[in-house]
Amino acid sequence: MTTSMDEALLRSLTPSVLAVLVRRGADFAAAEDAVQDALVEAMRVWPDDPPRDAKGWLVTVAWRKFLDATRSDTARRRREGRIEEEPVPGPTPAVDDTLQLYFLCAHPSLTPSSAVALTLRAVGGLTTRQIARAYLVPEATMAQRISRAKRTVSGVRFDRPGDVATVLRVLYLVFNEGYSGDVDLAAEAIRLTRQLAAAIDHPEVAGLLALMLLHHARRASRTAPDGSLVPLAEQDRTRWDTAAIAEGVRILQAALARDRLGEFQAQAAIAALHADAPTAEETDWVQIVEWYDELARLTDSPVVRLNRAVAVGEADGPRAGLAALAALEDSLPRHTAAAAYLHERAGDLTTAARLYAEAAHKAPNLAERDYLTRQAARLNSRPGA
Repeated sequence: MTTSMDEALLRSLTPSVLAVLVRRGADFAAAEDAVQDALVEAMRVWPDDPPRDAKGWLVTVAWRKFLDATRSDTARRRREGRIEEEPVPGPTPAVDDTLQLYFLCAHPSLTPSSAVALTLRAVGGLTTRQIARAYLVPEATMAQRISRAKRTVSGVRFDRPGDVATVLRVLYLVFNEGYSGDVDLAAEAIRLTRQLAAAIDHPEVAGLLALMLLHHARRASRTAPDGSLVPLAEQDRTRWDTAAIAEGVRILQAALARDRLGEFQAQAAIAALHADAPTAEETDWVQIVEWYDELARLTDSPVVRLNRAVAVGEADGPRAGLAALAALEDSLPRHTAAAAYLHERAGDLTTAARLYAEAAHKAPNLAERDYLTRQAARLNSRPGA
């Protein structure tokens, strides 16, 4: 069994093993620590001595780790009498409690960043070091964040009703983090959402999975070799992953057929229209505006209305887009960048150059700042500027 196979198997088994310990009476924080210790032990032992029952092995070792930790903690000695004897090794129940773990990790008392970190640790099976590297923060900082999150949810009933919308929001946050270090968070979010889709029959879960696949299909074309951003209209569409697009469209169509529209389905429909266009010029902007109308109705989000204004500019002309943009707060992120783009489309290059430079100062990340700075420089370098 190779190391990569070990890691993939361990990560897939993590939530079910954790669930077994919690159902046997371990509190969430202690159970999660014990499972992580068992995973480390598995990576050490399995290459030379792979078990016949991987899940059973992990449950047995994790339970032993939990008992050892409990007995060594003097503050918990009074609880030892209530801890059941170690079960006889053997096949573990086929109950899948992964869904409950999703809901537990997305508990409303957690901040979004803590919920994401706990989901990656408890459901995704990632180590604290991997999560810290992915978020580009010190391992000690991430360890504290995860510890606080575990303490918060330790007293929560494991079988409490869950909020699907909160779980989906956490997974969406994971996906939007992209990737860095040795953990691809976009791919990890897709894996976890597939897992959730297999556990619950919900059109919005399918909508989120479709959205992720459609966005991820364009990943290879989003940046140039030097790392600079490539906007959608300029991307090399031959580099898009057609298999991922086809799967995303298929999943989306099945979800839409259930006539229970949600925001992730609407977002996925917009992404599908972009993916379906052979060229940027052939994009069906009229339909995209209609979907943004649906999305605005569902969410009443200022960001959605901003994106809609840009789409109106493509469908009905830049002046119409600027009129739609004028009705929105100019303090919105990327409002100035959208105005710059629409002014350029309208032929007002001087105003566009000024707004591109202004937007660069407001950019939320280095890649966007560099892109907007180049746009301003491009217009400022034209003859007669």
